[in-house]
Amino acid sequence: MVFLQRSNPRKRPPPAPTAPGPPPPPPPPPPPLATSSVPTPAEPSAVDAAAALLADAGCTLLVPPHLPPSLPSAPTFVPRLTRALAADPAADLPARLLAGLAAFAESPTRLRQLLLPTSPRSQSLARVLLSVPALQPGLLGLLLDKLPEHFDDDALDGVPLQDDVGRLIVAQFRWLDFLVDADTFVTKLVEVLSVAPPRLKKEIIGSIPEIVGDQSHAAVVSALEKLLQEDCQVVVAVLDTLSNLNLDALLQEQAVTVAISCIRTIHADQMPHLLRFLLLSATPANVGRIISQIREQLKFVGVVDPRAARSKKLKGKASATSTDGAILDALRSGLRFKNMLCEAFLKELKLVDHARDHKVIDVWLIMLIYANGGALQKSAEKILKSKILQGYIRETLFHQCIHGNTELVKDHFMSYLSVSDYLLACKEDKARAFATYLFTALFEEFSDTFSRQELVGSLITHIGSGISYEVSSALDIMISLTSNNSEELIPIASHITGILDYLESFHEDNLRKVYEIFCQLALAAGFNTSSGGSSVANELLMVVRKQVSNPDMKYKRMGIIGALRIVSAIADANAAVNYSSSQQPNCEEALGLLNMTVNSCKFVTLPLILLYDELSALFESNVLHSAIIEWVGEHVAEFDTLFLADLEDGQLSEKYLCESIEGELWMNLDGNISPVCVNILPLVSTSQQRSQACLQILPSQFLLLTTIERSGSEGSLGGINALLGCPLHLPSTKNLDESRWGSLSALEKKTVCHSLYFAINWIRELLNAFSTQVAARVVNVSQRVRDETAVKLLKRLRNLILLEILLNTLLKIYPLSLPELRYLGNYSGSTSSSKFNTGKKMEEDNMEGPSSNKRQKGRKDKAASDKLNSDEKLKQSTILDAFKRAGVTITQETKKASSRPLPSGMTSKDVESEANNPGELGHIDLMAAPVQLDMQRFKFRTLHVNCLSLLKYSEFQDSTYPYHESELPLYLYLLRDLNNKLDHVNPSSKPFFNNSQAKSTRAHCQKSTEDLSKIQPLFSSLRKHLDGSISMMKDRSDSSPDNWSSHSDSAGNPHIPYVMVSKSSIATSVFKEVLGCYRKLLGTPDLLNQANMSALKELLQTFQPTENFDDDLSEFRPPLVPSNVDYLYCGAFKMFEAIMDAVCLFSHILASDVLITMQSILNSIIMLLEKYGESNGKNMHVGCSKEIIPFVKKQLRLSAHKLLTSDFPNEDYITIRSSSGKRYG
Repeated sequence: MVFLQRSNPRKRPPPAPTAPGPPPPPPPPPPPLATSSVPTPAEPSAVDAAAALLADAGCTLLVPPHLPPSLPSAPTFVPRLTRALAADPAADLPARLLAGLAAFAESPTRLRQLLLPTSPRSQSLARVLLSVPALQPGLLGLLLDKLPEHFDDDALDGVPLQDDVGRLIVAQFRWLDFLVDADTFVTKLVEVLSVAPPRLKKEIIGSIPEIVGDQSHAAVVSALEKLLQEDCQVVVAVLDTLSNLNLDALLQEQAVTVAISCIRTIHADQMPHLLRFLLLSATPANVGRIISQIREQLKFVGVVDPRAARSKKLKGKASATSTDGAILDALRSGLRFKNMLCEAFLKELKLVDHARDHKVIDVWLIMLIYANGGALQKSAEKILKSKILQGYIRETLFHQCIHGNTELVKDHFMSYLSVSDYLLACKEDKARAFATYLFTALFEEFSDTFSRQELVGSLITHIGSGISYEVSSALDIMISLTSNNSEELIPIASHITGILDYLESFHEDNLRKVYEIFCQLALAAGFNTSSGGSSVANELLMVVRKQVSNPDMKYKRMGIIGALRIVSAIADANAAVNYSSSQQPNCEEALGLLNMTVNSCKFVTLPLILLYDELSALFESNVLHSAIIEWVGEHVAEFDTLFLADLEDGQLSEKYLCESIEGELWMNLDGNISPVCVNILPLVSTSQQRSQACLQILPSQFLLLTTIERSGSEGSLGGINALLGCPLHLPSTKNLDESRWGSLSALEKKTVCHSLYFAINWIRELLNAFSTQVAARVVNVSQRVRDETAVKLLKRLRNLILLEILLNTLLKIYPLSLPELRYLGNYSGSTSSSKFNTGKKMEEDNMEGPSSNKRQKGRKDKAASDKLNSDEKLKQSTILDAFKRAGVTITQETKKASSRPLPSGMTSKDVESEANNPGELGHIDLMAAPVQLDMQRFKFRTLHVNCLSLLKYSEFQDSTYPYHESELPLYLYLLRDLNNKLDHVNPSSKPFFNNSQAKSTRAHCQKSTEDLSKIQPLFSSLRKHLDGSISMMKDRSDSSPDNWSSHSDSAGNPHIPYVMVSKSSIATSVFKEVLGCYRKLLGTPDLLNQANMSALKELLQTFQPTENFDDDLSEFRPPLVPSNVDYLYCGAFKMFEAIMDAVCLFSHILASDVLITMQSILNSIIMLLEKYGESNGKNMHVGCSKEIIPFVKKQLRLSAHKLLTSDFPNEDYITIRSSSGKRYG
């Protein structure tokens, strides 16, 4: 039953008996009893009476002075005492007890006894007596009267609570369960407060929320307001108290008004507390006023607090920086927890519409909201960008924030850097120019290594973003920094090398910018090490030599490109600056470096391939000294002895015959007059490893050869024209027989596969080289020669298609890793990402035994880094989901026909067919997606943009037929390649460094604008192939398979009886590829630039209906002008509307593709209008009215409804036929 005597827990936590800190020391030993318990004669008899009353209730008052009164059980003491005091009203026992206590407290020692806890876990006797209603008013008055007696105890400042009587008295008032006469007590407390010394004044003010109740808040607020007017030193304590009071709305507004009035007069070091109070006090009703007053009255940058400076022995600026930092911290903490404040700040900033009205505080608020605003970060970015574009926030504001305020900005450096990052990623030139200023200002202001490393690292991130304008601007900033601060960047040069991680994705200009950065860093002072040139030049040359000789391909790649960049700098025939301090010509310096690079790469394959590709790019972009051209020309002159074999009357001599496997000449376009052939089979089948490696460098060395030939012949390739039509020495077609293939040994099968692989890449480089003769007019090439060359190129394209499908079929039944013919670094998915593929590695993974003559070489993609791999199948979107939502039944066959799970476009049914038929060649669909090749496509040489010019040509130049079905496979192959290349014209449409993109990058890719200029001539070809594919889809009858074979024979293709082609499936694929190209072109942001507006108009003009459609546009007032963009958009939309009506007759899948294309037209219109804005509904710059948007949306809804409600009696005839085995006949 003992537990029943415990008191109930208090509603409020009891006050700590002592101030924070170590517990008080134990009391000293009691003095002799004779002097400890007997009261002195001076003590009044009232003390004895009070002691008697307390003793009856259970408390011993008279104890030794060093001990507190004895109170064994406070919970039972209070009710006993209360009953005792109320037992005899006539005796006025409460008054007698208070009189006794007053007499007892006359002695400071006795008063302290009353105020100290009766035990370590109990309250003081005074606090217990305050719980007795009859005693509380008198005892509160007694304690308040005693408080002034201790105002002069300044020496006690900082002592523990148990030794400070004044603070002990104040502590008794905290957390009382009730106040009998609150008004009287508060009035007297305020009186005492007004005369209290600063030490106790702050103590009392800070305790007010724990002392007074809600009913007294009005009096407290008024008293504190008056106190602030009299004593500014208590501002912090008053603000803390006001923050902790539970004020009603009226009193809260009064408190906020009081705080706002202090903004101008408060000391700078107290400003953070004031701001913190104001921000915490913000409500929807007053937030606007608070924000407005802070913006107008707060001036913190450059504020100096002299007293703080004296106390901290600092000088002006240092003190100001410390104060300003505290102010910013207060603003940051306030904004972090109230989105309402952030929104109000942003709303206030948005209303400022003049540059002169913006202040430095605005910049800081944006920075703080950006860092702490959470979801409002985007809003802060948007407002800042808008203000910059409007010219309201200028560089001068940021200059005031950053320059000369290093310590202040230091804590917010990452926010400034993040905002700079955001602006640099914007499409608008003005925003990126502002980012350029910010990056430069931050770099100049912060000289510490960490900050500059972060800044450079941020720039490198932008360089690796894959977005052309962002990459270009970031590189421009780096070039600017290295131009003006090259010496300061040298200590962090190792961080700048991070740029090299992204080299594989750069187009030519950006790649040159990267090495311009390195050249400016290390080579600006000179290149000649023997003449006492600069240490920077010596260091660079040493680094380049180390990189070139490093077994890690990453560094060797850096060395090759770096060395060639140096060569281009010092051997440029047009260069005005001689970097070398030597008297010897620059070309000799370049020749020495070039020779060193070649020698370091001559025994490894991949670096040599990279070197040849980079040299080709160098000769394409620079005019070098004639000595350099002659040296390279001599180096590649051995091409014919390495790779060509002489023919006698069109036949191979016996010395070139291969003993290990039977061979023959393939694909001879020149007949008996051909003097040579490409000697592939003997090099593949020989057991010499170096001969086999020679074939790996064949494409890149041929590329360099053709580049040198064109540079010395004004663009003509007439000197090596025989290579275009010469045959290829490959394994006999007998080995491709089903019965014969099974009897071949593993080595023979590898020989066949590798021979086809090298032949494929030889033809790809033939197309790249000789397409330059037809893509643009060459001075020394006549129109007749151009036409003849185009016909031969189309024949070579037939060869390429056949070779690829044959190799794909063989790899299906005999999986094999193919040798790499270009270098793609760590993103290639190859085994050579860090170490090059040496001969041993090649022997294990790729070839059983290599072949003939000269060196083993490395590799990189130079002319191929700009594009997606040429055979990668385009993924196209459909509206199958919309069909499902509409309740349209979609069969399993339809799903398989429309799905494209692989990059090559292979359907799931095709993949299953391949998996279930591993050992037979079977029938081969010539245009089936080459799944096996696509898995290793990154190893192939890439087709250049010039090859797409073949879309304009036909083998039947004198024919009266506008479109020939036998040429459909050629056009489909090129359209697939174009579709993939368009992903690089608009790199932001795909994630950077996704698998397919990384595998198709090349060293000298062009800018998107340059790519657009090369693709623009193909617009009419796209329309031609769209119309032709529609025409053939309407004619549903398959022609004889011999149609392809008859024309294939003229291209020198061997007769392969099991190779088939279906006209309807190819026509469908051509149709879908053209639509995909059109959609990607419309979605290219660069096409909407003012500089490319003519290209946009030409694209729209090309896809216009043949019939007049002006009547359909009669609702527009004023009428649309035929030459304007809006009219052309409507025309293109009407054309595809008519096409959808036609294809709806036989396939809803194709019709859905058309509908998606119509949606892309609408998206392009919206993008255009958003980019340029409108003036009275009409964009005067581009001639496009926003009124066409409702019109196009309405027509799009009608078309979608028509598609979803159409009846398809012959559902997906073409799609099902194209995925069916019956297509083989």
